[in-house]
Amino acid sequence: MNLTIRGIEANLGPKHADSFHNDLHPSLKADFILANPPFNVGDWGGERLKDDVRWKYGIPNKGNANYAWIQHIIHHLAPNGIAGFILANGSLISETSNEGKIRKKFIEADLVDCIISLPGQLFLTTPIPACLWFITRSKSNSRYSDRRDKTLFIDTRSFGFMVDRKTRELSEEDIKSISTIYHNWKTGENYQDKIGLCKSVETNEIKENNYVLTPGRYVGVEKIDLDNVNFEEKMSKLIPLLAHSLNKSVELKNKIISNLKGLGFDI
Repeated sequence: MNLTIRGIEANLGPKHADSFHNDLHPSLKADFILANPPFNVGDWGGERLKDDVRWKYGIPNKGNANYAWIQHIIHHLAPNGIAGFILANGSLISETSNEGKIRKKFIEADLVDCIISLPGQLFLTTPIPACLWFITRSKSNSRYSDRRDKTLFIDTRSFGFMVDRKTRELSEEDIKSISTIYHNWKTGENYQDKIGLCKSVETNEIKENNYVLTPGRYVGVEKIDLDNVNFEEKMSKLIPLLAHSLNKSVELKNKIISNLKGLGFDI
């Protein structure tokens, strides 16, 4: 449907099918994969596919298709291919029904190239925040820098702007900023870690964090300098305001008690 409404032709097979149960491209090995699988699908028939060849890293949760989608994508990826897809944030931390163990195997196989956390309210159908996964079979591809045993994390939760009360959009500048960070990291040119935004993390550090892939855990929090007033000077101005507020609170309390007594209630 997405291809059709954008006028893009593609070989989707001779008929409508089911990616899990009737894969029309079983031998396909793609150089590039772009996917937007449905989030957290519960009824996907996983109990009928326990011995499927695609489950190289572990049998996915029969109650959630997220890790089935990831392994389906990896299975169809060419040796030097790269895949980018979007999933719910739960895919980054889930330990349910073997998912943590499968994620560990992804990381130990050095498949995870980049993880990007997105802001919430980007979708019309759900307000939940999501994340972008970038998977590659070869981090030592000659076209790019040697990224073996490294993963890039980018936190863009503060990006975008509200177009109405319910929907957020990323600006062209936001998208360019994100893509520039990723491509600079891949090429090894002009990339630098930036606290609160991006960090190149070695696999050992991910291991120390129990194989959790949430970018916020690695990029840290940017220090915000609200003003140039030092602590002592700021406190000297705030203390009188605090004292005034406390005095007013006592006055208000006494007034409330007095009014309640006038109504026949004692505290």
